[in-house]
Amino acid sequence: QVHVVESGGGLVQPGGSLRLTCAAPGSGFSIITMGWYRQAPGKQRELVATETLGGNTNYVDSVKGRFTISRDDGKNTGYLQMNNLKPEDTAVYYCNVFAIRDGRGTFYWGQGTQVTVSS
Repeated sequence: QVHVVESGGGLVQPGGSLRLTCAAPGSGFSIITMGWYRQAPGKQRELVATETLGGNTNYVDSVKGRFTISRDDGKNTGYLQMNNLKPEDTAVYYCNVFAIRDGRGTFYWGQGTQVTVSS
């Protein structure tokens, strides 16, 4: 089992910034892909950004140029830097990792962190 924990959410004014952190403490596994998803009230969960072990990144169009995903594999930690936040970015943000452990790949989710963009 890989335990995933998000942090860094909060209330911010439009135009502000937040940095989310996704931590997967422990050893004995390798994180292949790390991704951030979000779910706003009444909406389906959507992909925000992903980064592979090789450093390839992918973003949903609505956050391109404003959000940056990164990871520190030595710490099994990932980040989502969010700049120029807009009210429509308000959602619960979830970290998802695809990790290999004992030769088996599994997706793991965190519990989510709330991001609210409001004046």
